[in-house]
Amino acid sequence: MISYKKLWHLLLDKDLKKKDLVTLAGVSTYTISKFNRGDNVTTDVLQRICKALECNIGDIMDIVPDGPKNDGHNTGTAR
Repeated sequence: MISYKKLWHLLLDKDLKKKDLVTLAGVSTYTISKFNRGDNVTTDVLQRICKALECNIGDIMDIVPDGPKNDGHNTGTAR
């Protein structure tokens, strides 16, 4: 799973709002909503954001492990 929390913190540090990012990086508001949901975006979008904010990819996103997967076995206590 991808987390863009670093992007939001970077915007705060630079005293910018999401609408500023739309203008600076030339991305759509739909793309910003994809970031809010943690959805996939293209590497082109990530590159434009990094260029606009003068940062590296690791400054705006993290890969976080997914939670434990349910394999169908009951891991709870016996009844």
